[in-house]
Amino acid sequence: MRKAYLDNIRWFTVVLVVIYHVFYMYNGEGLQGTLGKITNLEVQYFDVYQYIVYPWFMVLLFMVSGISSRLYLEKHTDREFRKSRTTKLLVPTTIGLFAFQFIQGYINAQLSNAGSIPAPPVVKFLIYSISGIGVLWYIQMLWLFSMVLLLIRKMEKGRLLSLGEKTNLLILLLFTPVFYLAGQVGNTPIICCYRFGLYFVAFLFGYYVLSHEKVVQILKKWWAPFCLASVILCVWFCIKYFGLNYADKPVYLTPLFLVYGYIGSLSMLGLFARFFDRETPFTRWMGGRSFGLYIFHYLGISSVALFLAKPEILPPAVIYPLSLVAGFVAGYGLNAILSRIPFWRWAVLGITAKKR
Repeated sequence: MRKAYLDNIRWFTVVLVVIYHVFYMYNGEGLQGTLGKITNLEVQYFDVYQYIVYPWFMVLLFMVSGISSRLYLEKHTDREFRKSRTTKLLVPTTIGLFAFQFIQGYINAQLSNAGSIPAPPVVKFLIYSISGIGVLWYIQMLWLFSMVLLLIRKMEKGRLLSLGEKTNLLILLLFTPVFYLAGQVGNTPIICCYRFGLYFVAFLFGYYVLSHEKVVQILKKWWAPFCLASVILCVWFCIKYFGLNYADKPVYLTPLFLVYGYIGSLSMLGLFARFFDRETPFTRWMGGRSFGLYIFHYLGISSVALFLAKPEILPPAVIYPLSLVAGFVAGYGLNAILSRIPFWRWAVLGITAKKR
């Protein structure tokens, strides 16, 4: 049985990601890989949105992915899980790069002025294809974690699941230092989004702990204190680190960043389980297209940045909302088109003919 609150968390978080990438594209904090600041403001106070969501929204997605993996494996075999995850996650991040995402790589190169580097066309195509990974880092890591999970399941033979079911409120709180320690290991240099320690622990935590109904009931009962704590941590984090690079060392290794990320994720799970565990035609529509929105939204945002913002054709007051609209139009539009083309729906979206 599908959990409506998980579907709602998933599409809602993807919407937050789209909004985040608009501010990220034109950030005034010097984050690399974007166009950067386009306003004349000395301080872009609206950039605080990035600080509000960044510490927890990807941690939350990996937790939800862990819970969803447990629900899937209750009704399917390891072989079916491996096959479905490989088609849905690995194919778009390998074959999909050469079938479509090289377009994103080209735009990325033009934004960073790297497209003028002399090289044979074949070499440039390979560079653009690899550079087109972009937001696909999440599903890359999710596929890897899913395969490792199958190995762990064979070794622990259900003992960890039984142990996770005994989790109470105190144990949930005692997991805070675990997430802090996980955030210190497995962080790749340069490409800072690959945080293997933190996200793998979040994924396993979702599978072995948060997938139990008893634990969800605890989060539902204590949703208000968790949300209050998250707000306090959020304000503290924004005041302390606003203006600094929140996505790299040393900020993303700090106790405040990681504690806020953990508590913020739990508060969202409790909030949605308590108030949004239901389905409507709107949520069903959003949930059915959240994956495509995630895959394609950045292409719309970065295209506006390259063709309109970089040459300063339009003022910033127009660029920001236009970028947001372009993110949703590209996300939903390309998903609708490519999901109907036989080869590309498999290569780019991991949709098999049977599922379609």
